[in-house]
Formats: sequence, structure tokens, C-alpha cells
Amino acid sequence: MSSFQISINGSLIDCADGERLIDVIQRSAIELSAVCYHPQLGPVQTCDTCAVEVNGELTRACSALTAEGMEVWTNTDRAGKAQREAFDRLLGNHQLYCTVCDNNNGNCTMHNTTKLLQIEQQETPFTPKPYEVDESNPFYRYDPDQCLLCGRCVEACQNVEVNETLSINWEDPNPRVLWDGGAAIGESSCVSCGHCVTVCPCNALMEKSMLGHAGFLTNIPKQTLKGMIDIVKEVEPEIGFGAILKVSEVESEMRQSRIRRTKTVCTYCGVGCSFDIWTKDRHILKVEPEHGAVNGISTCVKGKFGWDFVNSKDRLTKPLLREGNTFREATWEEAFARVAARLAEIRNRDGADAIGLISSSKCSNEESYLMQKLARAVVGTNNIDNCSRYCQAPATMGLFRTVGYGGDSGSVADISQADLVLIVGSNTAESHPVIATRIKSAHKLRGQKLIVSDLREHEMARRADLFIRPRPGTDLIWLSAITRYLIDQGKSAKAFLNQWVNGFDAYYQSLEPFTLEYAEAMTGISIDTLKQLADMIARSQRMVICWAMGVTQHSMGSATSTAISNLLLVTGNYMRPGTGAYPLRGHNNVQGASDLGSMPNMLPGYQHVDDPEVRQRFEEAWGNPLPTTQGLDNHEMIGAILDGQLKAMYLCGEEMSLVDADANLVQQAFSQLEFLVVQDVFFSHTCQFADVVLPASPSLEKEGTFTNTERRIQRFYQVLEPLGDSRPDWQIIQGVANALGANWDYSHPSEIMSEVAGLTPLLAGVSYERLAGYQTQQWPVAADGTGEPLLYTEGFAFPDSKARLYPVEWTEPVDQPNEEFDLHLNNGNLLEHFHEGNLTYRVPGIREKTPEVFVEVSPELARERNLVSGTRVELTSRYGQLQVRVLVTDRVHGKQLYMPMNSTESPVNVLIGSNTDPVTHTPAYKEASVRMRVLRNESSPLPRSNPRFGHPTPQHGVEVERKWKHHPSLYPGPLVQIQTDRKQEH
Repeated sequence: MSSFQISINGSLIDCADGERLIDVIQRSAIELSAVCYHPQLGPVQTCDTCAVEVNGELTRACSALTAEGMEVWTNTDRAGKAQREAFDRLLGNHQLYCTVCDNNNGNCTMHNTTKLLQIEQQETPFTPKPYEVDESNPFYRYDPDQCLLCGRCVEACQNVEVNETLSINWEDPNPRVLWDGGAAIGESSCVSCGHCVTVCPCNALMEKSMLGHAGFLTNIPKQTLKGMIDIVKEVEPEIGFGAILKVSEVESEMRQSRIRRTKTVCTYCGVGCSFDIWTKDRHILKVEPEHGAVNGISTCVKGKFGWDFVNSKDRLTKPLLREGNTFREATWEEAFARVAARLAEIRNRDGADAIGLISSSKCSNEESYLMQKLARAVVGTNNIDNCSRYCQAPATMGLFRTVGYGGDSGSVADISQADLVLIVGSNTAESHPVIATRIKSAHKLRGQKLIVSDLREHEMARRADLFIRPRPGTDLIWLSAITRYLIDQGKSAKAFLNQWVNGFDAYYQSLEPFTLEYAEAMTGISIDTLKQLADMIARSQRMVICWAMGVTQHSMGSATSTAISNLLLVTGNYMRPGTGAYPLRGHNNVQGASDLGSMPNMLPGYQHVDDPEVRQRFEEAWGNPLPTTQGLDNHEMIGAILDGQLKAMYLCGEEMSLVDADANLVQQAFSQLEFLVVQDVFFSHTCQFADVVLPASPSLEKEGTFTNTERRIQRFYQVLEPLGDSRPDWQIIQGVANALGANWDYSHPSEIMSEVAGLTPLLAGVSYERLAGYQTQQWPVAADGTGEPLLYTEGFAFPDSKARLYPVEWTEPVDQPNEEFDLHLNNGNLLEHFHEGNLTYRVPGIREKTPEVFVEVSPELARERNLVSGTRVELTSRYGQLQVRVLVTDRVHGKQLYMPMNSTESPVNVLIGSNTDPVTHTPAYKEASVRMRVLRNESSPLPRSNPRFGHPTPQHGVEVERKWKHHPSLYPGPLVQIQTDRKQEH
């Protein structure tokens, strides 16, 4: 873009060609009314309040683009009159009663614009709309009488979230915002993502958690409230808006003394959304996203509304010590003493390697660092791991083999910029919903192509330009066959391969078995479809591949992840924006837990434990000799317990007895341990096996950093005081270490990160100062603080700077269906819940939408076995048995089942065997077969209020031209739709 200056109100202002004029004006601190405009939505063009004169012509600043020679006036009589007239029309839709409004918090666009334009009287009388307030959603309500019809919520739903639920019936004499064309919110396709509430410029859409809590005069009976509003409206004509607004501004200032706004980072999936949390004492008023580097205004139902667990009556608030078959409350001194005495006893008797430690992907980077430091420098073992072993280790291995770094090769913005997104084994819209919004938006607005490979026809599959359904466990085959076909057709990136990639000849030879004919026979995908897929890849200039547990949780997880990276290398899809490999991390800090060394073979920053120089550096810093050989991973620890070699474990924030494969066997192992310490926020299922339970604090009650799926390190700040006697995990770990004889004296997590940076080249420039507020860093971070949002721009992470094509072979999946176990069981995430549900089932609104686990069966299987939604069945595998209710859906087909992992009562992992990927020992969760026994018919496991029963109404945003046709604008002019790269907006 070329840069130049334009004249605004007689002053020359720097800008770039094609910028939105309104952005330049706002950046220049020139006050201009703008009600429907939001920089992350673009020009909605419904309110007309941003009228300015451009070269003598009246136009909307939101829809005008900068150009050389532009002369702009925002403050002429003509522009001011247009602004006030447009705003007066909005006042006809909205009743100002700011002092008694829960939205009177200094950020109400209607209040602030009334003041900015110095409106004293309104000419367009307020007219109530003939609709009731909609309270049917558990998290927010819609008040039509307060709705401006600005369309922000529709634009956010249609074009940012792209759930396509909201619209406005412009043709109606009394327009309103509609859900699914007119359904109650609670019975629509609304997924409660909160986008609409976040962008609403007034109080029409509000969080129920705000109502009656935010203001000093808002928690009063409705009739009294109505009377107060009526009194104000009676005196308004005489005294004007100005005097009344002053009263409301005093009340708004009073609120600031009791309402805190604290920046945090979401504690759920690996997307890494950040936002402000508003609190009054321990009451969470709302979550306000806007400035997050990854998410901007975006959230999902969990990040926006899923925080009730923090104040749950089930929280652990005191240490618990086992006495026989029961627990008693204890002091921290007692708990630390017992942990230290028992661990020391076992270490002295059986050696340090008789103890295993598990760090948490839910804890901070600093806490994971301390956990592995405790293992190595205090206990004296490399038996330390984290839950990335259950999901992401194979993806990391595939990238280590081929390109050198075990993380996303770019940012979420690169996914948005790609010409083609290939999703393999990822239910992105439910597992990583905010990343899905970026893909859906680029696909809808920019023509990005989308290919999805999955067993289920989930939302992303239904949106795809090409959806393929390979047989379970055969992704490696079609990926390799496509790669060979592209090479054979002369469509590989030859120049890129010659300059940047080693090992082509050996790799090409390894592709010999992977013909299209072989792929068709093994995967069930026709040759024509495979050729179509290959052609779409060849035509795209920039491709990214996203994958998740549908790839990694197979016995070939590492091999298939390697095949994905091989395909990207062969097609030249690294080293450029809009390209690369994106293994989508499942937990908020699963990336960081590994980065900080909670692995049996790696010290922080992926430095090998068997490297003498690395060990020496850590030994000098820590003042202790370190173990020299690789330790046990979490899967191996279970085997070592059963073999009598591992005697004690210390689990930090891991529900291992339910989330590990072959859960029955894991529970048997835990029952054999001599000593088990569990550190958690709740008394989890795993706590039942513990000897000591240590009460930890969730992320809202502490400070630290998380690292998201795109290697982005972000600070989170303490929102609330720890509940009861619970403590932040870093303080607990330090207490255990010191009880064992260490002399740690960290007083703040920043000191821990400073130590990390001094020992870890990958994180050398990371500091709390550089991460202040909403600032972020993406590793590797040089000592001067410079990060690498896009990896490999100057070469790959190998000594010669060249990537490596890595040959792989396909092997048969384990635990295949047979005559006895004739159904394939798939499993994974649901949008509403997270992991086993320890947090989300404690959120009443989420539980209302999705109250319990179920198993999806196909319509054809339902007909064959006389099943209906609600039929209770017994599922039996080679390893366990459980009962669950059926949900009949065309998302699955044939004899394939899908069961969410979100349950503590009926955990799917009791049906999963202990087979693993041979390289990483990641369990083959997706390779399971069961038989089904029909028990009885009950009610459906999903209420009709679940969004999957709704009927979205896709359209191109707010469709303002329909408004202009039926409700004439002041100056409609041509419709201007400006699509801006989401990277710039977030």
C-alpha cells in the first residue's frame, strides 16, 4: 500500500491507500459519532451517524476509503446536522434511562453519542416495539424495546462467528433482531458464543450476570424501575438530556469503585483467547473481549460464559489427608510434612526413579517449569510428563522430524490468509471454535477453499468445498498417495525442494506403495475424488493443514503427522504467510507444558536431558546434580506401577484415572500405589485414590503465562483472591520442594520466568515487562525480545537450515471391529463441554444445554436395531463396559459411533485399550470397537434447546440494502462492503 496525507478539518493526516476513512479519523483522536461501526466488523452502514463531508459530498466515513487529494470535514454545519438527524432516528428505537441501566458503565455507545452530539431533546419519539423481552437463553437476554437495529449483532453472527443465526426482518413495519428467522433464542441455533452481546452498543443484548448487579439502582423491582423511568421521562422535556446524563455519569463513576476489570487468558482450549473479566467482589459480571491478539471480539460459550466453576461449592479449600478410608482436613504444614516424609522415605528405599510426577496442561508455564524442576533437581528423576502425551506428542514428533520445531508454523492469521485450508481429523468448530470462526469467515467472505477429512459430518465438513470420509485410520494412505500423485504429475514445488529440502530421493522411493488405486481400495475414497483433492491443492498458492486428535490419537499418529508435513514440503507450503502446519492444541497450555520441560526426555526449551553441556548449565543454575537418562512418560508410569517399579506419584491438575486410555487398568494401578498426591481445584475422580489432596487455585486466582497453539505467550492477571485456603499451584509446588530440603524463594511468577529465560535459548527474551497487558510474544524469542510469528522465513530449524522429507509406512489400526465387536467407536469433544467436564458441568447454563453424555448412532444403524434418540444401550469393548443413551444423527454413518469424552459418570475411556503410537506412546483413543446391547427407551439425552436442533438463516451480513429499501436512509448511496484482512483487525 502506498502512503500519503489527506486533509481532515484542515490538518494533514498520514494514512495508507485504501484505509477506511473512519479508522484514520479515530486514530487521529478526532471525535466523530459512529454507532453501528465497529473496527472488527467493518462498515455496517445502518446508522448514518458518521456523516462527514468528503470533497464537498456528504458520505459515511465508515464506507469511504482514503485516496490522495481527499479533503474531509467532520465538523461542518451540514455534517453535524446529518449526524444529529441520524442519531435522533436511533433514539426513536431506544429509551434512555442510563442511571438505572446496568450498561451505564462508561462504555455505552448510545450514552456517549448523546453526550458527544450534545443532544438535549429528541424529535423522533420513542416507540415501544410489539415484542416481549426474550429471556430464553441461560446466559443473555434480548430487549427489543432497547434495540437500535444497528445490525452489529447480525454482522458479528453472520460474518465473524459465522453461526448465521441472527438477522433483521427489515421488511416488517416493526423490525427486530431474529434468531433463526423468529424462534426463541433458547430454541434456536444460537451457540451462545457471545459475539452479539459483546458488540451490542447499548443494553439491548446483555449478559444475565450483569442484570441487577452492575449498578447501584438496578436491582430494584420492575414496577419501581418503570416508575422511576416514567418520572425521568416527564422532566426530560424541561431540563434536557444533558442534566440527566450528568446524574447517570455520577452513578457510573460510583460503580468504578466496586467493579474491577482484569485481563486474563481463557482456561479452556489451546486457542488462547484473552479478554477482560468484570467482577464485583467474587461475582463475575461479564467477560469483555476486544483486544486479544488471537480472538479480538470473539469467544465461545465456555470462554464467554463458562466461569461459574470458580465459585462452585465443590471447590477444594483445605488440604486433605487420608485416614483409613476417609479424608480429614489439615493445615498446609501438615500436608507438606506428610508429602515430604513419604516421598523421601520411598526415594531413600527404592531410589528416585520409584517416583513419578505429572504436570498439568491447565497450569501456567511457570508452574510447569517448577514441576519439572521439582522432579529433576529435588526428587532426582526424569519421570516427569504432561497430558500432551495423550493428544499432541505425535504432531510434535512429525514436525520435529521434518521442519525442526514442534509447534504451529505460523499464527491463526495465517490460517485466515490461506487460499486453501485442509482440515484432517479435527472437529474445529467445537474443539477450537474461535479458529473455526476465522476459517468460516475467510471461506464465506473471501472465497477461501476448504477441504475436510473426517469420520463425522460435523459443521466444518458440511461447509467444506470437498468432504471426504476415509475409513478409520487410513489418513496416512490418502495423504501419501496425494503427495506421490502431485510429484508424478509434475505439480510439486521443485525449486523449493531443491533449495530447502533434503531427502527427496529416499522419500519418493518410500511412496512407491501409495498409488491412487491402492488409496481407493484402502480408504474407500474414489480415484476421481482423490484427483479432485490433489487438483485443489495444486491450484492453491497458499495452503495450510490443520489437524488434531482425529490424527494424533491413532497408533499411526506420529507417522500421519509426518505425512502431513511431507505433503506441505512437497507443495512448497512453508516459509510464507498463509502456509504451514497447524496441529491444533487441545488445552490452554498444552504447548507451554511441553515447552517448559515437563517431558521425560527434554529440559525446558526442548533441550535433551542426555546432553552433558545442557545438563551442566542447569546444574550450575539449580545447584543440584541432575539425572542423566530419559525418564518414564505417563503411559510408561502406569506399566511401571503394575510391575511394582513405581511406588509413588505426584499429579498436578490431571484427571488421569479417567482421561488415560484403558481407564479401568489405570485405576487398578493407582490403587496399587504406596503413595499418591493429587493437586487439583476439585475433588476429582483421581482424588479417590490419593493419600494427600492439595487444594489448588484456578487461573482467575493467580498470575502467570500461558502459551497457546500458535506458540503465543500471554500474561494473565489475578482476578480473585484464592478461595478458602487454596493456593496457586506454583506456591504449592514450592512448598513441597522446600519441605523436601530445597531452598526456593520465589515471591512472584515473574521471577520464575526470568529464570526460565536465562536457561532456555528458545525463550531467551521472554519477560513480564514485554508481556504486559495485551502484549504477546511468539517463540523462539531472541534475547532482545524479538519473536517469530511465522517460522522458517530464513530456513528450517536444522543445522543446515534445510527441512527433511521423512519416509513413513502405514500399519493396520489396532482393535478393529469383528463379528463380536462389530461397531467402530470414535470419540472427541463437544462445543459446550471441556474434556471430562470437571469445569463445565459446574456451569448451570452449559449443563442446561448439554446435560449429559450420549453416543451418536447413524439413522441406518438406528433402523437396523430399532433405536431412537433416548434409547439406553450398553456398550462393551474388550476392555470395559458402560451404559449411555443414544442420539440418532446423520453426523455419523453406517456402523460408526461417536461418543463425546465429556463425562465423569460414563467416561468413554473405560472402553479404550492401552494400545499406543509406538514412537510417542500416545494412546490410540480413536481405534476402538464395541458391541451394543439395547436396554430400554428413555427421553432424548439432548434437550430441544440444544443449538444443533436449530435452523440457521445464512445471509450476507446485515443486508443493509434491504433496510434502505423499506426504511429509507438519509443518503443511501451505493452499498460499500469492505473486506479487510482479519490479521489487521485482530
